Amino acid sequence: MRKVAWASAIGSTIEWYDFFLYGTAAALVFDSQFFPGLDPAVGTIAAFGTLAAGFLARPLGGVIFGHFGDRAGRRNTLIVSLLLMGLATTLVGALPTYADVGIWAPVLLVLLRLLQGIGLGGEWGGAIVLTLEHAPEDKKGFYGSFPQLGTPAGLILANGAFLGCLAVVGKEEFVQWGWRIVFLISIALVAVGLYLRVHVQESPEYVRTAQRKQVDRAPAAVVFSRHWKPLIHATLVIVGNSTAAYIFMVYVLSYGTTVQNLSRPFVLGCVILGSAAWLVSVPIWARLGDRFGLRAVFVHGSVIRLVWCLAFFPIINTGNEPVILLFMVSMGLVLSVTNAPIGTLTAGFFPVEVRYSGASISYQIGALLGGGITPLVASALFATTQSSWSVTAYLLAISVVSLAASSAIPRRDAAPVHEASAPTEVH
Repeated sequence: MRKVAWASAIGSTIEWYDFFLYGTAAALVFDSQFFPGLDPAVGTIAAFGTLAAGFLARPLGGVIFGHFGDRAGRRNTLIVSLLLMGLATTLVGALPTYADVGIWAPVLLVLLRLLQGIGLGGEWGGAIVLTLEHAPEDKKGFYGSFPQLGTPAGLILANGAFLGCLAVVGKEEFVQWGWRIVFLISIALVAVGLYLRVHVQESPEYVRTAQRKQVDRAPAAVVFSRHWKPLIHATLVIVGNSTAAYIFMVYVLSYGTTVQNLSRPFVLGCVILGSAAWLVSVPIWARLGDRFGLRAVFVHGSVIRLVWCLAFFPIINTGNEPVILLFMVSMGLVLSVTNAPIGTLTAGFFPVEVRYSGASISYQIGALLGGGITPLVASALFATTQSSWSVTAYLLAISVVSLAASSAIPRRDAAPVHEASAPTEVH
């Protein structure tokens, strides 16, 4: 079980490292390298537009990889998703810029971002499902949180790589060519992840389902036709968490440096330390979920997160670096309360035979509606209103909707209790 859990955590970390590299680069350098002829504010919006393109592809990745994960097994599908993500990320580091090939530079950038999105679309659901289906009943919340470690860990690695590279090569060289280094080293990390996943056994629950010939020919179609209510419910639960997280992880890099004139190393350092607090506290909340119920932990965490979202921009706007640092660390702790149980909680909405598809599709749609468009919407709102309160109002609206969906989760055991449904059409 520990081997499976750590393989999921490390593989997920590598995938999120690759994905967050792009988000950090979009906030810091892509506007000048791929959209140099635009006004800086418009260039930032264009860069975040390419970031959103990856989120548009993630639901497609959830459908594709969910299909094969439910049809052919969890482990091999996860190996392919990791390989796709790693190759796309490495190629971003080798892309020519606008100065080299003109309009083809942003076109190629968007294409690689789409491939990243497809790869990550199959990662999260598969890692969660593989771990859950190996875990003992009384520790599903705890072990189900291991893939969730990949989000803050990948963010730490991505921002740490940028910060280290910036310190070594200097600001001017970093913007010109140094940013490529952090993308190119992805290939080495992918090799490590592939080695770990090759040595993990297939999910025992999936093996039993396959042996009973309860594998559906089109699992995604079954999710949309027979499990559409839990699909919508899970999506609404996820969207609030994703929206707040991407303000914390991505948009703050742009807002803090361009609007509040905070230094890039300081803002990156705040995100890294906040992510470290997020990382170390995830297992704690997961164990509490096993004891008191994942729903209870998630709902209480959603309320606290809503309050922190209201305070986010007023704190950043003070320009007081010690206060901002302390708040960013506390924000990391708050995000971990809902991040820890969300995978176990929402995967349990779906039966085994379509669980990979259901978990992947709901999460990726929620991520698109939350994190995918949030930096883009936030940039556009601020550019239009010149006030961070417009962004806060957007955060508040999404958080209220997600809190209502979270409160509607039935009270039940902490672990997923959705048994394999009666066989759909057997093939």
